[in-house]
Amino acid sequence: MPETDVVVVGAGQAGLSSAYHLRSAGLDFAVLDADPAPGGAWQHRWPTLRMATVHGIFDLPGMRFTPPPPDEPAADAVPAYFAAFEREFGIDVQRPVAVTAVRNARDGRLLVESANGTWTTRALINATGTWTRPFVPYYRGQETFRGRQLHTAHYRGPAEFAGKRVVVVGGGASAVQLLVEIADVAATTTWVTRRPPVFRDGPFTPDYGREVVAKVEARVRAGLPPGSIASATELSWTPQLREARERGLLRRRPMFDRIVPGGVQWRDGAAQDVDVILWCTGFRPALDHLAPLRLRGPRGGIVVDGTRVVADSRIHLVGYGPSASTVGANRAGRAAVRELRALLVAPAPA
Repeated sequence: MPETDVVVVGAGQAGLSSAYHLRSAGLDFAVLDADPAPGGAWQHRWPTLRMATVHGIFDLPGMRFTPPPPDEPAADAVPAYFAAFEREFGIDVQRPVAVTAVRNARDGRLLVESANGTWTTRALINATGTWTRPFVPYYRGQETFRGRQLHTAHYRGPAEFAGKRVVVVGGGASAVQLLVEIADVAATTTWVTRRPPVFRDGPFTPDYGREVVAKVEARVRAGLPPGSIASATELSWTPQLREARERGLLRRRPMFDRIVPGGVQWRDGAAQDVDVILWCTGFRPALDHLAPLRLRGPRGGIVVDGTRVVADSRIHLVGYGPSASTVGANRAGRAAVRELRALLVAPAPA
């Protein structure tokens, strides 16, 4: 059974940042990643997502991200950057290794279980993100719908919506990006959100990113489910969205009340025939493998101080809540390693 100081679960931005700082700190570590190749969730993004419409990619520590051409697919550009980072710093990511459970060992260490074997470790940095946990809210009649329902995670491009009557659900960046794409080929598109969307002028800057991170961090400190960085981020008026507004594509309707076999229905009785419902309703943290440790508090979330789980100082969550973004992930990796080094490295005798 392999033994190490720290196991890092996940090799997206947060996991790679953590690995970089672990190497710098001189700690023994292993990085386990469920994906077959470098890139984290970016390798699964839909092919039509171009770098021009990505909010922003912040540099991994020690290696600048050179902006690729704006029309390059994000699913190619970002994984290539992550792969180059792994090579540059000699980070040996073991993949595909899907961690199924983390348990307490009798000697005070942790057992990290997978189909590929079990690791024993003194501490764990969890960087599993959210991509594998797409969230679809329940609405009355959902099971009776005769059309197709899919989530952003399963979107592959606009061609499959040609000639269809489509409802796009969600108020985030993904919802409006896909709405605009689909509108070019669909028979009709309808955009529905629970709350009126908020648009902002100006680019997505690091300062604005930090403001968003602070909002989510307050929820995590209170022990609430964290919500997402995306849900706390306003929509930016890109040239594509300004054009979409002029075309009348961004006319938002309130959320429907129920789903019927042939479409959707609002509270006032108005109904609309629909072929496809596209749920752009976000994701939840992928933390099922941590369930044996019983880390959740009474308010439904895992209470963390920075990245450290308050209930168990051996566990750090990066890419969770306030660090679930490229700007937050780098800071989280550095902070987690700083605390773990203090925990694991005994002071020299006087």
